[in-house]
Amino acid sequence: MDAPLRALAEVLANAGRSVLIEEETATNTGVDELPVATIEGIGKQADLVIVMGGDGTMLGAARQLAPYNIPLIGINHGRLGFITDIPLQNALQAIQSVLDGHFTLESRTLLEASVVRDGQTLTTALALNDVVLNRSGRSGMIEISVELDDQFMYKQRSDGLIIATPTGSTAYALSANGPILHPGVNAFLLVPVAPQTLSNRPIVIPTSGTLKLTLTEIGRAEMGASVHFDMQTWSNLQLGDQITVKKAQHQIQFLHPEGLSFFSTLRKKLHWNIMPES
Repeated sequence: MDAPLRALAEVLANAGRSVLIEEETATNTGVDELPVATIEGIGKQADLVIVMGGDGTMLGAARQLAPYNIPLIGINHGRLGFITDIPLQNALQAIQSVLDGHFTLESRTLLEASVVRDGQTLTTALALNDVVLNRSGRSGMIEISVELDDQFMYKQRSDGLIIATPTGSTAYALSANGPILHPGVNAFLLVPVAPQTLSNRPIVIPTSGTLKLTLTEIGRAEMGASVHFDMQTWSNLQLGDQITVKKAQHQIQFLHPEGLSFFSTLRKKLHWNIMPES
């Protein structure tokens, strides 16, 4: 991966931009000729962050950089890539176009979730894609009581429940038969994972409320349940634990070269027809 990074740095330097490289990236790739900074240092100094990797790399960077309100642009060095939407082979041309002012900017919503036990908050985390409450290992179904702004919605027995942002609607929620939400939709998505009752269907809710998920039953108590924040796992949930989920204070700013859009990404990644027949 060192060659693409060096080529990208050269394009930026030739355009008169100062370049920082994140410290772990420098260590892992051997690209040590550039000034090195922590992710927090980059957040405080940079005007634009370019993330090269897969969507997982972007998720991690986005969560850490959210408080700094810096636009992010993603170059796909992985496989699928819904939010790292610039193909590696087009990266240098795309970045030069961005530097010339040809881009669009959009905001993406983050989730803020907390695990609460006996009135005490045990952990709080951000998620750009989703928060997932699910069974652990080979335990049986779990039962979840769901409330929105203290109004009871339902109790659900299932393998788990996904709370997704529009960004996360093309991730795990999509594989669980949830709908695709446009990033401009101001809503969250609840998608059950293998529910016991087939009438438990995905539902879209406004971002203005606070969700409260209470773990009311575990199929096999010794196996437990867990909660995931963009695949960052917090294990060992107990009966009665609550997960509160709401819209985070910060948003993520994504920058796209002109010609790239949400729909063009869907057409490519989901193999939709590029053009209708005439």
